[in-house]
Amino acid sequence: MKIYELGHVVLYVSNLEKVAGFYRDTLGFTEIHRGGGVAAFSGGRTHHELLLIEVGGVPAAPREPKPGLYHIGFKIGESPEDLRAAYRELKDRGVSIVGAGDHTVTHSLYILDPDGNELELYADVSNEWKTNPRAVMTPVRPLNLE
Repeated sequence: MKIYELGHVVLYVSNLEKVAGFYRDTLGFTEIHRGGGVAAFSGGRTHHELLLIEVGGVPAAPREPKPGLYHIGFKIGESPEDLRAAYRELKDRGVSIVGAGDHTVTHSLYILDPDGNELELYADVSNEWKTNPRAVMTPVRPLNLE
């Protein structure tokens, strides 16, 4: 067996209207379906990349690192300016920004969705990983997006 790509991510959410609106209106995902307590989104690469299922309840409190999902990464551009533009837009919208980092091959911005799930928004800034796969393991440096 061989895995060819990550196909999609499914999240349980507390409030479908609020969280689906965030992914559609704030992050720009194309919503392809909503109804019956679910919302599906696609960036056009495949039939769907993100599925939200409403389960109700209260969003989880911030947690200490433990086994399980840490974050989901979404590529948003090809340059440092693409990431700076996203940073400014998210800051203006009041999105919870929890960090930023220079990973050598990418520049990344870390945010929280309305349920507290951490998302990495990144821009590729180098193709070095194509000839040197270990480049992705370079220690992370601080990144100032101001």
